[in-house]
Amino acid sequence: MEPKQKKLNDESDFKTDRRGFLKKTVFVTGGSLLLSTFPSNLIAEITRSDDPRLITETIKYNGASGQVIAYMAGPKGKKKHPAIIVIHENRGLQPHIKDVTRRFALEGFVAMAPDALSPLGGTPERQEDAIPMFQKLDYEKTKQDFSAAVAYLKTNPQTTGKVGCTGFCWGGAMTNNVAVLSPDLDAAVPYYGGQPKAEDVERIKAPMLLHYAGNDERIDKGIPDFEAALKKANVDYQIYMYEGAQHAFNNDSNPERYNKEAADLAWGRTVAFFKEKLK
Repeated sequence: MEPKQKKLNDESDFKTDRRGFLKKTVFVTGGSLLLSTFPSNLIAEITRSDDPRLITETIKYNGASGQVIAYMAGPKGKKKHPAIIVIHENRGLQPHIKDVTRRFALEGFVAMAPDALSPLGGTPERQEDAIPMFQKLDYEKTKQDFSAAVAYLKTNPQTTGKVGCTGFCWGGAMTNNVAVLSPDLDAAVPYYGGQPKAEDVERIKAPMLLHYAGNDERIDKGIPDFEAALKKANVDYQIYMYEGAQHAFNNDSNPERYNKEAADLAWGRTVAFFKEKLK
C-alpha cells in the first residue's frame, strides 16, 4: 500500500473573516498594543454564543469518574443530525473549544465538548489554573469518560446514532484513545495528537483522518510506527502534513501558533470527512 501522507497545498481560496481582519490590523498597528485590547477568546470567537440558528446547552452524562460536564450545540429544529465529540487541549473546556463546537453545529452536526476536568469541579476561568489540574486526573478513567460520550450520543434523541470524534493536542491524543476504546465510533479526526500504543491500534474500527504540523518534532516522530500499525490493522486512514505549521496551528486564540492557511484547509477536510463518514 502506498503511503497516504499528503502535504499542505493551495486548494482553497480563503476569505477574510474576523480573525483575519484582526490579524491584519494587529500587523499594521504594530502588534502587541492592539492585541492587548482584544482578549484571546474574542479573537477566536467565530460564532456567536447566542446564534439564533443553534441550540446550546450545558449537560451532564455518566462517565467512569462520575458526572461529566459537557457543552452541546446543535441546529435548531426537530431533524436528527450526526454527532461529533470535540475534545479540548490541556487547557480544559475554554471559550475557543466551545466556539469550535458551535462551528460544527453550523455545519449540520450535534456537537458535544466534554470537560475532562469535571471530576475536579470543571475547568476554571483562568487557563493557567487549568494546566496543573490535568496532572491530578486518573487518566484511565478520563479515557473512559470520553469513550462514554460515544454511547451517550449514540442513543441521544437529537442524533442519527452516527458519532465522530475530533480533538486538538491533548485532545488529539485522547481522540486516538477513544478510537481504540470505542469500536462503535464511526469516524475519528485527531489534530497533532500523541499516538496510541502499536498493539492497541488493531482495536480501531473507525476510519481516521490525521492532521499533523510540519514543525512538531515530538509528535511527528511517532507517525511512522502509527502508520505502520494502521496499515497492519487495515484501518481506513488518511494523513495530512501541514508544512511550516506548528503544533496547535488550529487554535486561533493563540496568535503565536495559529496558522490560518493550515487551519482553514484542515477544517474543510475535517468537515468533508465527517459528512462522508457519518451520513
